[in-house]
Amino acid sequence: MAEFIEVEGVVVVRAVRVHEFGGPEVLVAEEVADPVAAAGQVVVGMDAADVIFLDTLLRGGWGREFFPRHPPYVPGGGGAGYVLSVGDGVDPAWVGRHVVARGSAGYAERIAFSAEEIVAVPDGVSSAEAAAMVHDGVTALSLARGAKIQEGEWVLVAAATGGAGSLLVQLARDAGARVVAAARGERKLALARELGAEVAVDYSQDGWQHRVPQVDLAFDGAGGPLGKIVFETVAEGGRFVTYGTSDGFADIDPEVAARRQVHVENALADGPPDPASVRELLTEALALTAQGRIRPHIGATYPLARADEAHRSLEARTTLGKSLLLTAAAAGPSAP
Repeated sequence: MAEFIEVEGVVVVRAVRVHEFGGPEVLVAEEVADPVAAAGQVVVGMDAADVIFLDTLLRGGWGREFFPRHPPYVPGGGGAGYVLSVGDGVDPAWVGRHVVARGSAGYAERIAFSAEEIVAVPDGVSSAEAAAMVHDGVTALSLARGAKIQEGEWVLVAAATGGAGSLLVQLARDAGARVVAAARGERKLALARELGAEVAVDYSQDGWQHRVPQVDLAFDGAGGPLGKIVFETVAEGGRFVTYGTSDGFADIDPEVAARRQVHVENALADGPPDPASVRELLTEALALTAQGRIRPHIGATYPLARADEAHRSLEARTTLGKSLLLTAAAAGPSAP
């Protein structure tokens, strides 16, 4: 477990905070007061915090109308660790249990979460693996369910080695689909093949969309102009699901989609799923991980003090798979 410091009778813990919107340099690791569980809350000693691309956008001040952030704030949206204490109205049996939590903060050694925001981690799943499912597992499973992947159909996953994309490749394979992975560079394509892609193509090369089979279903995790090219790979009567990135959602001409009878869906148009759905999806994602049917590829881990490096790597698109922040010993390779 992480170490905690007592200063003049007050326990302090390490947390990353943003005091003003800006570049990665605004992520500052500092000492904060140890959180106390209020009624209906638990305090989790965090082993691993989830890091997603959205964190980098919010740090820069983007999307405050949808994701209100008011500096100073602790970035992130959850992670995994062990329950240290509970507030009034919470079953004390939670104390000591291995849990994953999804809330409004994550980059800290200890965080108070609502008891409704925690899910027990199954035996055999590490904190790092559980943290990797907090957002990407929920997103990938929700997308796969909504698209109703069929056995034997061709499914293309763009941005196939990102946190959600790498899980979609595995979920499609697990459903019996034939998977086309689109990513950038041989290192990422090799990972996609390892995860179960039958065809892997570099979408940084001109005309790549003409070198893959026409697909029944495409998951667009690239967005922007690249997402419009992904749309071209969908066969007449197929489905196209975009879940957007820093380049925005793919802007598909509705007349073209209607002419080709392609169903286009912006999976995030209605906002995030409700808390009950999140808990159900997260529970299933963890169960699939425990069963070995899917696994997160944790490409890099960083200590809290190097949160800025995790953000820079995500923004430069050099991260392979999932990035996490660690506050204690947890499974996963170290970042270079």
